[in-house]
Amino acid sequence: MTGESNPKLYVLLDQASLESVKAASGKEFQLLNPDRHKDRILKSGIDVSTVRPDIAHQCLLMLLDSPLNRTGKLQVFIRTRKNVIIEVNPKTRIPRTFDRFCGLMVQLLHKLSIHAEGGNREKLLKVVKNPITRHFPIGAPIIATSFSAKEQIKPLQLAESTQKSGPQSVVIIIGALAHGSIVDTCKEFLQRTVSISNFPLSAAQTCSRICTAFEELWGVEDILSEKTTTPVDVCT
Repeated sequence: MTGESNPKLYVLLDQASLESVKAASGKEFQLLNPDRHKDRILKSGIDVSTVRPDIAHQCLLMLLDSPLNRTGKLQVFIRTRKNVIIEVNPKTRIPRTFDRFCGLMVQLLHKLSIHAEGGNREKLLKVVKNPITRHFPIGAPIIATSFSAKEQIKPLQLAESTQKSGPQSVVIIIGALAHGSIVDTCKEFLQRTVSISNFPLSAAQTCSRICTAFEELWGVEDILSEKTTTPVDVCT
């Protein structure tokens, strides 16, 4: 079999609730979230339960901490509900606390990029151009996860099914939302929709299971430690 010499897993966190709004004081911007802006959300007619920026935070922590990412085999993108696309450098160390994460996202949405801390000016987070498909590898299978999908498959079997013609990069789309489906937002380029559990999973749990499957398939634990990526703090 032939294939790519260094295949990667591309994860798109789709329909993330990341939106900047003016604070009540009018002097600064904040990330829209129900803890601070419940009244504003209700007045706008939006279902409060759909405004969950914490989901993207949880997913990013899980993904960027994974051995798959530390060995250079993961690339993460975020697409917000307002169709803003964010590219996440694998070296990025996402803030552990939610408040700091919110501040970081507001800064990113206004400045369009976030650099590494210190003398290194490498971009760790940046807003990139649409459409999202321009950032996917040519020919890579594009698969969405959904609890309601007709095709049920275990994560490792899913990973194996994408590599039958040899090692190749894969795009997995995971909804960064509390409930609902991202299938309609991806239907123009989606090739396959699968359910990886008999139970409804959180987005972070889905990320974990998918990463673990590809780590096992690609033998990530056997990769020498000197080849791993060292996380870099963002400049805030």
